Amino acid sequence: MWKIEIVQQVVKKQTMNVGTAHSEVNPNTRVMNSRGIWLSYILGIGLLHIILLSIPFFSVPVVWTLTNVIHNLGMYIFLHTVKGTPFETPDQGKARLLTHWEQMDYGVQFTASRKFLTITPIIFFADECPHPKAASTSWSQNLWHQQVLNATSRV
Repeated sequence: MWKIEIVQQVVKKQTMNVGTAHSEVNPNTRVMNSRGIWLSYILGIGLLHIILLSIPFFSVPVVWTLTNVIHNLGMYIFLHTVKGTPFETPDQGKARLLTHWEQMDYGVQFTASRKFLTITPIIFFADECPHPKAASTSWSQNLWHQQVLNATSRV
């Protein structure tokens, strides 16, 4: 009888920590696949756009341009410039030499996360293009910015 109680206590202690620890050596590899991150990403861009729209002296085409430029620069810095990981990883320092883009999905190309992060700026650029008040300078600035960041991120 007392053996059953001890086993029940051990099982209770083991099940209390279920789901609190991750099994990833480097959590950067799976962060873009976690629940809700894509929605948070889109909502963050929308919030940036709304904040820029609330500034009274910016016209709508300027706000679209600023949204694209700020988003593209931020993602370029976050994905292609900053190396390492904010976590202490037991990988003997391999992650500190890689950018977040190189660490994502263990470096496998054409995953859903990489496709999503590739297509999102293109969709925002295409969404800004047919705007009726968009000047040709706004469109050309966005196009230039997209091309420069696209070329430098592959280097």
